Amino acid sequence: MTDNNVIVAKGIVKTYDDSGVPVHAVRGIDYTLEKGEFTAIIGPSGSGKTTFLNVLAGLDTPTEGKVWLSGNLISDMSGKELSDFRRDHIGFIFQAYNLFPVLTVEENVEYVMLLQGVPHAERHNRVMNILEKVGIAEYAGRLPMQLSGGQQQRVAVARAMVSRPSLVIADEPTANLDSKTSGALLDMMRQLNEDTGMTFLFSTHDEIVMRRARKIVILRDGKIDGKASPEEIK
Repeated sequence: MTDNNVIVAKGIVKTYDDSGVPVHAVRGIDYTLEKGEFTAIIGPSGSGKTTFLNVLAGLDTPTEGKVWLSGNLISDMSGKELSDFRRDHIGFIFQAYNLFPVLTVEENVEYVMLLQGVPHAERHNRVMNILEKVGIAEYAGRLPMQLSGGQQQRVAVARAMVSRPSLVIADEPTANLDSKTSGALLDMMRQLNEDTGMTFLFSTHDEIVMRRARKIVILRDGKIDGKASPEEIK
């Protein structure tokens, strides 16, 4: 393990019990993600993409194996220790946006920093700076319902990045967006990746995401079935 590794996963197995029948979602994966990557995990439905992403993010516990994030063994953490670590080290972007409907754009974006105890003036400055970067600073006082889907997902991107996490994880972030909006959103995220060096890891079926990724990891039947460049996927 080196300082350049954001994630190191060793021997990851995840088995579910479906009414007494074992379901082998992930079948022994070793994986390393380096700082600054913009990587997509792809594969057919049922290949284990979301399960694997959830294990890497500490949202699910592996049946077997270990996961380190920024040198910390998160697969052995639980409860408040794990939730606090996720809060401070991982930004999440979901396909359903998961914004608080009663909070303004600014309040949604600052929420994690509020939990972290960041002072108000610093929170405001960082929120407005990231909203400017994602192109929606003028909507800071609006509620999510007053925004389009693409604008709401930009809020989600801003919220994921504003606390400067070690890693941004995006599970099917373009699933509810049209192709034009998806392309613009991914171009923006890739630019932010280049500007900040922040690490992005996607789970996706979307060719728009695949074409903009720098690295692609292919999952099949719960195992890594190879790696590819975007050019090889086209």
